[in-house]
Amino acid sequence: QVQLVESGGGLVQTGGSLRLSCAASGRAFSNSWMGWFRQGPGKERESVAVISWSGGSTYYADSVKGRFTISRDNAKNAVYLQMNTLYPEDTAVYYCVAGVSRRYHTDPRPGYWGQGTQVTVSS
Repeated sequence: QVQLVESGGGLVQTGGSLRLSCAASGRAFSNSWMGWFRQGPGKERESVAVISWSGGSTYYADSVKGRFTISRDNAKNAVYLQMNTLYPEDTAVYYCVAGVSRRYHTDPRPGYWGQGTQVTVSS
């Protein structure tokens, strides 16, 4: 059974930091892009950060560029999201996603989703 399990969410004040982790099990994702999506209250789900299979290329939503950093460890079958300088508008459920291809820009279809972890930024 394939699982993506997120951790690291929580409540933080404006300007604070959190580090999300996603541990994958059931299969290796070393040949898949992985990423983080989020859905805020009353908002559509959006991609936040994506990393290619090798870690050689990354994509960030404009709203998080310069504040968030995505990384992966294929040996651990894991992906991470370091979030700095958080704002209330970053409040959302954050989902770990594994794609069906090596590069998001080649094929952005998600293959697997985690259950999500809540991030709440207080003002």
